[in-house]
Amino acid sequence: MSLKPRAIHFGAGAIGRGFIAPLLSKSGYHVVFTDVDQKLINEINDEKEYNVHILDGAQDIQHIIHVKGVLSTTDDIIREIAHPKLALITTAVGLPILDKIAPTLAKGIKVRREAGGGTINIIACENAIGATAQLADKVRLHLNEADIAYADECVGFANCSIDRIVPPFHPEQQSSMLDVGVEAFFEWIVQGPSLKGTQPGSLDPPIEGMTLADNLAPYNERKLFTLNAGHAITAYLGYLKHLPTVDASIADPDIAAVVRGALFDEAGAALCRKHDFNVKAHGEYIEKIIARFQNAAVKDDVARVGRQPLRKLGRADRLVGPARMCVELGIPVRHLATGIAAALLYHNEDDPQSIEMRNAIESKGVGQFVTEQTGFEADSDVHTHIIRAYTELSTEH
Repeated sequence: MSLKPRAIHFGAGAIGRGFIAPLLSKSGYHVVFTDVDQKLINEINDEKEYNVHILDGAQDIQHIIHVKGVLSTTDDIIREIAHPKLALITTAVGLPILDKIAPTLAKGIKVRREAGGGTINIIACENAIGATAQLADKVRLHLNEADIAYADECVGFANCSIDRIVPPFHPEQQSSMLDVGVEAFFEWIVQGPSLKGTQPGSLDPPIEGMTLADNLAPYNERKLFTLNAGHAITAYLGYLKHLPTVDASIADPDIAAVVRGALFDEAGAALCRKHDFNVKAHGEYIEKIIARFQNAAVKDDVARVGRQPLRKLGRADRLVGPARMCVELGIPVRHLATGIAAALLYHNEDDPQSIEMRNAIESKGVGQFVTEQTGFEADSDVHTHIIRAYTELSTEH
């Protein structure tokens, strides 16, 4: 039996292979991937290793070894959760899939309790605020009183904020279908007080590259309202101009001006005021984000970044969320309004949410749709600017 602590990662896709697993492996964990994709799991078990290509500067390669795969639809995953060396479970499956893995986690926790298993921690590495807390609620629905008591004592559920761009990787660069390309920059911030173990508030062994924070809320909003907001605005405006990638889009002076206005004058000003961020330091953070958009090696397709526009136009999400914060703090919303308008004009026949949004706008009218989707009333200043930008962008493109 391996002496290494084990970590199970739900979701053997690019985020799991390119971001989470490399940090776990480097920190001394034996990584077990679990997924519903039989072909992918077979490939992991056949190869047991793969390369992570860093798409910056020197184009470094990280070699990940000794990985294992189990199919998440079999009892193999339950046995893995009950394994005495298991220390950590992470996910990167997409927020809607948490509903599907919750019963599996609950069954594993029950078997682990019956086997007298020790402490484990669970971290949902999803692009959403409070994803782990949501997962914990879903898991508890499938636990009995004894299981809940065990989970309260032995299972930590820690929210996190993750940040790394992992674009589609071009086949000609791959020596294996498991290979993945990522940008060099990454950030993984975990709510330390929620972690359980011999030293509560930390992991054993610690994960190199993970930052533990007492209060995650400022980091969540900083990332969502800066990286994700800027990424989306760049992509939607680029899509309207028929520009293929994020780096090509941010190179357009008009698009760059909107993105900078949204991130510095609006979202950034609101974040600094709400969370008491240092203005100079936050400005440097924004510049770093924009420099990441300019990285031509990443080749991030604007259609990929813009997919699922209804989710991205959620009231607490990357576009409407910072706009609402600005309104609450009395900060004029102009550039974010242009970003929202560009999202409304994202017409992609390969994206079901884009089709649904377009049909709703045609049926209700853009004014009513904006009110229902964003909560901004028709007589509000921000609603007026969204409609004005929508009309101007429609005319231009």
